[in-house]
Amino acid sequence: MHHILKVLFALTTIFSFISCVSPQDELKNLMSVNDSLKKVYAPDKRVAVYDIELSVKNGLVQIKGESDQEKALNALTSILKEKGLEFEDHSILLPDESVGDTKYAIVNNSVANIRSGARHSAELATQAILGSTLKVLKIAGSFYLVQTPDGYISWVDHGGVALMTDNEFAQWQNAPKIIYTKAYGSVYEYMSDELYKVGDIVLGAQLKLIEDSGAFYKVSYPDKRIGYLKKSESERYGSWVNKLNPSGTLVELYAKEMMGSPYLWGGTSSKGMDCSGFTKTTYLMNGYIIPRDASQQIMAGKDTDPDLSFSNMEKGDLMFFGKKATDSTKQRVTHVGIWLGNDRGEFIHSAGRVKLGSIDPESPHFDAFNTKRYLGSRRYLGETDDMIINLKNTNDKLKS
Repeated sequence: MHHILKVLFALTTIFSFISCVSPQDELKNLMSVNDSLKKVYAPDKRVAVYDIELSVKNGLVQIKGESDQEKALNALTSILKEKGLEFEDHSILLPDESVGDTKYAIVNNSVANIRSGARHSAELATQAILGSTLKVLKIAGSFYLVQTPDGYISWVDHGGVALMTDNEFAQWQNAPKIIYTKAYGSVYEYMSDELYKVGDIVLGAQLKLIEDSGAFYKVSYPDKRIGYLKKSESERYGSWVNKLNPSGTLVELYAKEMMGSPYLWGGTSSKGMDCSGFTKTTYLMNGYIIPRDASQQIMAGKDTDPDLSFSNMEKGDLMFFGKKATDSTKQRVTHVGIWLGNDRGEFIHSAGRVKLGSIDPESPHFDAFNTKRYLGSRRYLGETDDMIINLKNTNDKLKS
């Protein structure tokens, strides 16, 4: 907050000179103010929208574009008013009118593909698994601009999710849930015949519990499809989260549950995942929602290896790799793995597939490439950080 106030003070200082400059210079000052607001309120376009353009027409400042940052838009108009500048505000605050009453979407397939643009051919930006809650920001035809629980903003096609109103969402949230605890499996149409399937399911997915049925749970999808899930592969969510005890051992357990899963750029599920999608899913099963990308994950938690000696690390710490900073370039994080903390110097990561690596030249898993580009490690377990959401502390814990 102190940083924001300092920036806003600087912006008002810029405006103190506007009355003394030419229209061209005035527009430059306006654009500088707008850029500064974007850096303060939406520095990372992956998790915030601030696509606002300013111009001057017939002596009026024109504000156009869209943003999900209401405070940024309010700050902009407040500065204009304070300096006596007349303006026309054509900006759109997200969620916009297209959303209507359906402000939420629940993932309705085992995995929803979330893309960088509103088309199937667009790059896969990230994924969300069955039962995940998405905030709907905009609807454009058959695609929805959504925000995932980890803050990522991208486009999902209508077939992968079920839209919900406030009331429908509240009912879904308040209903008891089942969480799937194996790498992958199936939801069956009948308990007596595994040939007929409602759909597949992946690690961490959640479905609404209808009733206990012997060796199965009877469950409901967001779109109200009904099926049966094996008890041996799943657990009541409330019971699971309440007894959850995050630890290096549990991190290793779930990481190794996904051994051999293929690498997929943008993937976050056990069907296929990129490096940070792998760490994100592993930590989800330890009760943490963590940032999506490696370059974001290195900003969270506690630095455990500032001298890059591997001496103070513990099992479960995240290890980061990439290009080290030079006199002329900044550090660039491009890869992440999980330290296993054994005497073989092993870590586990998604590179080609989920597999073991090691910093020990004598190990059969020695990874010379990543060892050379090691950038440091961060600890999430036991740490309090605004970038890390602990499921035990959330207000929307699901009933058991």
